[in-house]
Amino acid sequence: MKIGIIREEKVPHDKRVPFTPVQCKYLLEQHPDVELKVQPSAFRCYGDDEYRAHGIQLSEDLSDCDILMGIKEVPKEFLIENKKYLFFSHTIKKQPQNKNLLQTVIKKNIQLIDYECLTDRQEHRVIGFGRFAGIVGAYNGIMAYGLKYGLYDLKPADLCHDKKELFRELGKVNLSNIKIVITGGGRVANGAIETLGALGLRKVTPYEFLNYSFREPVYVQLHSEDYHQSKDNSPWSNYNFYHHPDQFKCTFSAANSFAQSCDLLIHCTFWDPKAPILFSKAEMRDPMFHISVIADVTCDIDGSIPSTVKASTIEEKFYGYNPFTEKLEEPFAASTITVMAVDNLPCELPRDSSEGFGKHLMERVIPSLIYADEEDLIARATITINGKLTEKFHYLSDYIA
Repeated sequence: MKIGIIREEKVPHDKRVPFTPVQCKYLLEQHPDVELKVQPSAFRCYGDDEYRAHGIQLSEDLSDCDILMGIKEVPKEFLIENKKYLFFSHTIKKQPQNKNLLQTVIKKNIQLIDYECLTDRQEHRVIGFGRFAGIVGAYNGIMAYGLKYGLYDLKPADLCHDKKELFRELGKVNLSNIKIVITGGGRVANGAIETLGALGLRKVTPYEFLNYSFREPVYVQLHSEDYHQSKDNSPWSNYNFYHHPDQFKCTFSAANSFAQSCDLLIHCTFWDPKAPILFSKAEMRDPMFHISVIADVTCDIDGSIPSTVKASTIEEKFYGYNPFTEKLEEPFAASTITVMAVDNLPCELPRDSSEGFGKHLMERVIPSLIYADEEDLIARATITINGKLTEKFHYLSDYIA
């Protein structure tokens, strides 16, 4: 079995890697029947010399490899026919920009395994970059608040060498007794909590958040049941909410609720388009709407947060949304709500996020990939094989027709 680590050719170039040099060495030690090649790259977060220092073979030609692994979508002109690829294809939601990519994958008889679709039998994802999206998203939110009110100036996350340096920067933070909301309970939200924990902020309950005043900055973690209610006032049911979200209403901006108490919102929860939005444009114009900075880690354009009208970039992380004109303005103007909506947050800490991703890849995926797929892990994540869509992804037929 020969595995090739491909160079990220999509522009702008992603700096992340499936495996760090140390992990590549470990992979070869644990699986003597596996060969590994790394395609040289001038823009990876781990340089070619770091791979060579650990005895990893570098080669421009990966045509003899059985499995090719990357991170982002592979431009169609770089795809090698009759191979097995693993990368984030961003096709399963029928993203229009990748229609031609999937057509080419089928034409070239490629087995496409999408990282996003690697799930256990309960449909829980086994790998991803969510934790680091949360870590960086919360950091950017804290950074934005300091810039908006002239309190402190943090080094941008993408200029920090690693998470240790990022957390050292938090020593500059000087916050008043603001209130912060984190939505969600998954990897992304836990990553955001990790950042606020490094900042030393106190976590309070939803009741305390709404009813008490504090002399220090605090945060609350909200789960779906904390700000949703069934339309018929029936008791809360996780099953009903996740299977029939249209039967619920959102209470986030109701009278005496979170939108009226929150200064900084860090939004980390998955949103189903059939579910109610977090708040409306009209509610954002309410004089009682108190949120002045929104770090939308999920970055659903025109989704649950109306001010997320576009993605921001690593280079220009923030923009201002004027709720009265519904126009974009300067990010830190008094008349605007400052929005952070970077859609590739883990890229700001590529070394750490690659290490975490590679660790889970090694533990959860590699055995099924190179030996027997006894749990059908690879089968569930395979979008195409033998020149056609698999049964699970046959719903994409009209997308690529």
